[in-house]
Amino acid sequence: MLRIKPHIWFAQDKAKEAAEFYSTVMPDSTVDYAGHFPTGDGECETVEFTVAGQPFLGISAGHHMEINPSISFMVHFDAAERIDEAWGKLIENGKVMMPLDRYPFSERYGWVADKYGVSWQLMLANPDNGERPVIMPSMLFTPPMAGKANEAVDFYTSVFKDGKRGTTATRQEDMGPDKTGTLLYGDFYIDQTWLAAMDSAHQHGFNFNDAISLLVPCETQEEIDYYWSALSADGKPGQCGWLKDKFGVSWQVTSTIVPETLKSGSPEQISRVTQAFFQMQKVDVAALQQAYDGQ
Repeated sequence: MLRIKPHIWFAQDKAKEAAEFYSTVMPDSTVDYAGHFPTGDGECETVEFTVAGQPFLGISAGHHMEINPSISFMVHFDAAERIDEAWGKLIENGKVMMPLDRYPFSERYGWVADKYGVSWQLMLANPDNGERPVIMPSMLFTPPMAGKANEAVDFYTSVFKDGKRGTTATRQEDMGPDKTGTLLYGDFYIDQTWLAAMDSAHQHGFNFNDAISLLVPCETQEEIDYYWSALSADGKPGQCGWLKDKFGVSWQVTSTIVPETLKSGSPEQISRVTQAFFQMQKVDVAALQQAYDGQ
């Protein structure tokens, strides 16, 4: 099993620029690969990068998806001054979602959308959560999916073979539109990756979309078949390994052949593999391998 990679669809020609920016903001952050490959209507810029030890994939291609806070990234810092330093960089030409301040759940916390639209929750690390990584993708379930975060966590931890729950905190009474029993905060572990989930019944004006998806890299067709079937159940399959699950969250169930070809294949191999890939819904490993081999 390979770790889940958050996949961010940036505005045109901004993927590499954004990755380079993040490498200056967070510790243990690097740009690992950047390149271009042809698409049916132009070129796609793709970049693999690491933020605080978490692998990411970014692209810029075709029409631009509007990035919103339905999936943000929670970053745990060991010192308040490090939060302040990162905040100062992220807020430049960005937007405050929640002011940097002291809150009941954290001595130092702030939520900011950066100049590329990506949202970050910065907070002091909880020493009691030693198993948690520095960075965790965080899902916010808004109307019409508000109130379904607990159900979603149960679903995800049942799909992934290493799935387990971590912290679960539910509302003990109605809080405005948020009802008793809905999820204030929960975290969970799937595919070697910690994620978080929260409910909010307020009218935020955004929902899950394809701008930020969760990429599941698979090494065999058996893995692809399993995750494609499980995650798309009662959801909506898409093209090129993309799908929406029954909660509206976007996933990509893909083969490791594709990024390996983009990084090390010849121009002819890249062209053949990408052309074959663009014709697929569920990824077909044998067909990709045949395209790579020129068969």
